[in-house]
Amino acid sequence: MSEVEYRIKIKDLPKDERPRERLAKFGAESLSTSELLAIILRTGSHGETALDTANKLLNKHDGNIKSLFFADITELSKIRGIGFAKAVQLKAVFELAKRIQSFTNEKTKVSTPEDVANLLMPKMRSLDKEHLVILCLDPRNRILNGSEVTISIGSLDMSIIDPKEVFKVALAKNAASIILAHNHPSGDPSPSSDDLRITKRLMEAGDIMGIGVLDHIIFGDGEYISLKNKGLI
Repeated sequence: MSEVEYRIKIKDLPKDERPRERLAKFGAESLSTSELLAIILRTGSHGETALDTANKLLNKHDGNIKSLFFADITELSKIRGIGFAKAVQLKAVFELAKRIQSFTNEKTKVSTPEDVANLLMPKMRSLDKEHLVILCLDPRNRILNGSEVTISIGSLDMSIIDPKEVFKVALAKNAASIILAHNHPSGDPSPSSDDLRITKRLMEAGDIMGIGVLDHIIFGDGEYISLKNKGLI
């Protein structure tokens, strides 16, 4: 069998270089992104190890895991050595990660903007479009089960954001109050004039409905701004 035909496998590598063994010995956090991807891919092809294929996949996205996260199955399948089956495996893992990030516990209490940031940052920082999300709270400021609801996707616009839709969700969850949150895909969480106008409009509607809007938190890439803490509401 020629060298070109020989299919290199992860098991052919020294034990201290195999991603699975390294994860078991040192923990997942010690592995590089390409090593974690190699574990998901399991096997390589065309004379490459799974690690080679993982590196090629990352390089295609300039090392940007966020870009890779949003790639569709067709785009992933175009990478030599990935194919349909491995592309589906990757998308399944990415979807599970997204669902874990959006999980909320009904007993989670939010007392500060930092509490909300810790809960939502992993999800909000990775979105490539603006998402307006509300959290519904009980009278003790605990997040109600299943109450993290996306109200709109796309640029926030006064003509698009309907207070009725926001408070219909809040009423259905029997919320005592809500917290607004949205992201800026640019990575800069500084509020725009539209952000401030929409917040004011929703706060006025909340006063009428008897459901207070406690804060509006804007997320960037690893940063956030609380309009309440900034004295803007």
